[in-house]
Amino acid sequence: MPDHRTSPRQMTAPEPDFRLRLARGGEDVAAAQRLRYEVFVEELGGDGPMVDHAARLERDRFDAHAAHLLVVDAAAGGRVAGVYRLLDEAGAAQAGGFYSEAEFDLAPLRASGRRLLELGRSCLHRDYRGGAAMYHLWNGLAEHVAQTGAEVLFGVASFHGTDLDALAAPLSLLHHRHLAPPGQRVAARPPGAVAMDRIPEDALDRQQALLAIPALIKAYLRLGGTVGEGAWIDRDFNTTDVCLVMDTARLNARQSRIYTRGAAR
Repeated sequence: MPDHRTSPRQMTAPEPDFRLRLARGGEDVAAAQRLRYEVFVEELGGDGPMVDHAARLERDRFDAHAAHLLVVDAAAGGRVAGVYRLLDEAGAAQAGGFYSEAEFDLAPLRASGRRLLELGRSCLHRDYRGGAAMYHLWNGLAEHVAQTGAEVLFGVASFHGTDLDALAAPLSLLHHRHLAPPGQRVAARPPGAVAMDRIPEDALDRQQALLAIPALIKAYLRLGGTVGEGAWIDRDFNTTDVCLVMDTARLNARQSRIYTRGAAR
């Protein structure tokens, strides 16, 4: 009798075949919004006035004015593995401002006279975390920055939850070790603003604090990224937000390896 059992080789999923592209139209944008819904709403418990639960889309008014960077897995039928939303100054003018401005005063960045690019809504499908998908997104971002001449990258990054006691150590570490220079030090706006300086630096367990910082924030820090003054409590998305700022002129060769690692197709 023939053996119909599946061999280990047959059971193994094909290696991802990542392709990068900017969204080409409404279907691509909707695909990005569906992934955002899975991550920000289903996984992290977020919500908001424009979240469409029936269609399973996480969207807002800024989407129509931004570029959407997608990394798709061609080996899985074009499945969207990760997304980034990129909003430049022209798009922000059309949208009535940057997304971050609802939470942080961007006056220092706007006064700098340098070309700004807001990074937002970055997420990976759960099946692609811990692999090469994030490096492909970084690579696509690097190409976009080179093509557009963006000089200062910034955007909101989040800690899950709003328990400030639980987040005291990582927030304090960011404040003590990674605060932006005065010329780029955006500040959290009331009424959602909270202090990050919650534990004296000499009382911090730096290793434990570092472990509690989300991977994306740590990646920005390795690139030389800094954070603004104060955090912002986002009740809709059940997050505590910080504003990350990265000056492309400060990237050195060692730091930029992560930014350009993994050539994209």
